[in-house]
Amino acid sequence: MRRGKDAKRKENRNSGDSHFQTATHLSCYASGLLRIQLTTNFMTTSVTESEINQESARLMALGLHSKCVEGRRDHIAALTLKINRLKKEKNAVICAHVYQVPEIILGIGDFVGDSYKLADDSRGTAADIIVFCGVRFMAETAAILNPSKKVYIPSLDAGCSLSESVKAEDVRALKAAHPGAPVVTYINTSAEVKAESDCIVTSANAEKILRRIYEKNKEVIFIPDKFMGANLAKVLAKKPGEDMILWNGTCVVHEHFDARVIALYRKNYPGLAVLAHAECPSDIINAVDYMGGTGDMMRYVENTNAPAYLLVTECGFGELARIKFPDKNFIAMCRLCPYMKAVTLENVLQTLENPSKEKLVTVPPDTADKARVAIEKMFKLAA
Repeated sequence: MRRGKDAKRKENRNSGDSHFQTATHLSCYASGLLRIQLTTNFMTTSVTESEINQESARLMALGLHSKCVEGRRDHIAALTLKINRLKKEKNAVICAHVYQVPEIILGIGDFVGDSYKLADDSRGTAADIIVFCGVRFMAETAAILNPSKKVYIPSLDAGCSLSESVKAEDVRALKAAHPGAPVVTYINTSAEVKAESDCIVTSANAEKILRRIYEKNKEVIFIPDKFMGANLAKVLAKKPGEDMILWNGTCVVHEHFDARVIALYRKNYPGLAVLAHAECPSDIINAVDYMGGTGDMMRYVENTNAPAYLLVTECGFGELARIKFPDKNFIAMCRLCPYMKAVTLENVLQTLENPSKEKLVTVPPDTADKARVAIEKMFKLAA
């Protein structure tokens, strides 16, 4: 699998187990100042103390009161104030994935959710500009679905190990080796890979869509996540390598969880409900109570009353769950995604204030047209 050097360094630094800590690096607001100066590479602006206090109160009311923001809530408020003003001025919306830090989700997110929800939300917006607080493949998907709009990614480091694990020529080789087998592609892929695919899926709808595709096909190519593919094959009673042809891609967050830790937590927390993302290895999935995407996992927490929940996925999801359900008990078992955490309030502000060509996400028209067919088939089959 190919990953950039910068991404590898970030992965080594940030992807260890964490008790719902975030990877943002914002300086604290110096209390007592009458005005705060927000300095970026491009501009300096100021907001009043009264405005900051009002915005801070708004964020608190939304749930941004956890320890992770203590000492810098006013600095966050100053940033969200400026970003939200610029959104109105420029007719922009912000799509925020649930793995983002709470200040992005609660402070500036217009659309919040998993990959499927954000893709669906983005195609219905009347905004001229979409700023995607997620990773690049998500921004590409929004660009494919909104060819007349400008889509920006705030950080060039917001890649994805799964997306980088497979290229268009790999898909063409798989199709040549398995003629007639439809290519079902996880959304965590580049636009070029989607253009070679028959249907796109997300963790929220992969099982449903695969069942429908298997009604007319004996063999299916599923790419790129080998763990998700193996987990789905088991659920569907299909044999990997025969009924389901897999690729060797993995997620840097989910591939390193240890099932032995789950057994230890179960001993310490009787009645513990363990939920894991479908990108986890099969030994993890075999040890949990529920497997699904982030939207499915959040609904499971909402609709059950376990004495405690263990969420085996990226840390941002656990932070959001704790904010949404403050009366429920969450036990930490998570890992940071270095790609998701590359997006910050500061680089969102930079993107809106002075949008650069390098952060503008574009997809060649021919590629976009082909990829759009596969994405629209997902919407049709998932309905």
